[in-house]
Amino acid sequence: MFLENLLGWFSVDMGIDLGTCNTLVCVRGEGIVLNEPSVVAVKRGTSRVLNNGNAVGWSAKEMLGKTPGSISAIRPLKDGVISDFEITEAMLSYFIRKVNGRSRIFGPRVVIAVPSGITAVEKRAVLDSAERAGARRVYLVEEPMAAGIGAGLPIVEPTASMIVDIGGGTTEVAIMSLADIAICESVRVAGDDMDEAIMNHMKKTYNLTIGEQTAERIKIEIGSAAPVGEPMSMDVRGRDNVSGLPRKTVVTSEEVREALQEPVGAIIETVMRTLERAEPELAADLVDNGITLVGGGALLRGMDVILSNATGIDAVVADEPLTAVARGTSIYLENLEEWKATMESDLDEM
Repeated sequence: MFLENLLGWFSVDMGIDLGTCNTLVCVRGEGIVLNEPSVVAVKRGTSRVLNNGNAVGWSAKEMLGKTPGSISAIRPLKDGVISDFEITEAMLSYFIRKVNGRSRIFGPRVVIAVPSGITAVEKRAVLDSAERAGARRVYLVEEPMAAGIGAGLPIVEPTASMIVDIGGGTTEVAIMSLADIAICESVRVAGDDMDEAIMNHMKKTYNLTIGEQTAERIKIEIGSAAPVGEPMSMDVRGRDNVSGLPRKTVVTSEEVREALQEPVGAIIETVMRTLERAEPELAADLVDNGITLVGGGALLRGMDVILSNATGIDAVVADEPLTAVARGTSIYLENLEEWKATMESDLDEM
């Protein structure tokens, strides 16, 4: 314990929300210090990160869909888990180095939020990546727990708290009580699937191929899960599938909402299944406590409305839903000695 405290003087303990779309890093006592896309630019056919290992995050995301033949812009996480071990290690190394500083003698202790539905092999991959990226100790916490704490829910009390965390690759639905998860469902349908649904709609309806970033912009600007506010429209540019030439067209919020019905429906089904599995006393608590939405998908207009209508339970979007998981890892850091027994770690005590 004394040695850990001593080493803490020479490193920065950090919490990481390792997301499919974005990675957020927080530092104990400082809050969120980094929020960048989970994208890495490498020389094609290799794992060598461009710009001396610095083509990560925002600088790499700007290259998505625009790279020449010699460069690949890669998202090394898919559906909330690592799909490319080496690239994830390079990305984590960059983020840890950026926050911890090159001059630190010892690596940091790191708390990483991971989807609740991942396998032991996938957890091992996260642990190994973080260790090889320079972390001194690594702890894993399930995303719903981190999200619940970050959103300010009373998850340690003997009452039910329900969280719906709609990220980029996965949607986590959990009912928590007494500092543990009572019921949890994890489905690999989330923000990325919404973007893909919009891309498919543009292809089928307008014979227009658009990129991921354009689809994401459409979702953010005019996308919705339920009819809310005035109808909107926007110009969309892409490549004509018939002529092969650049073209633009106008898309309305109503057709985008129709395009999003399938992924939104899958999320609602997951929430319903979770509620059906709840013990009667937990279900009774939720009538009063409601459902809290976090993650980027929670910002989709009308998501709270459609969930409330489907379940009959009040659904509210948490304050700053994008950062709830990261804030939760920060709280875990601040109470590491108290909470570390509930987290997974593969490193021996020092």
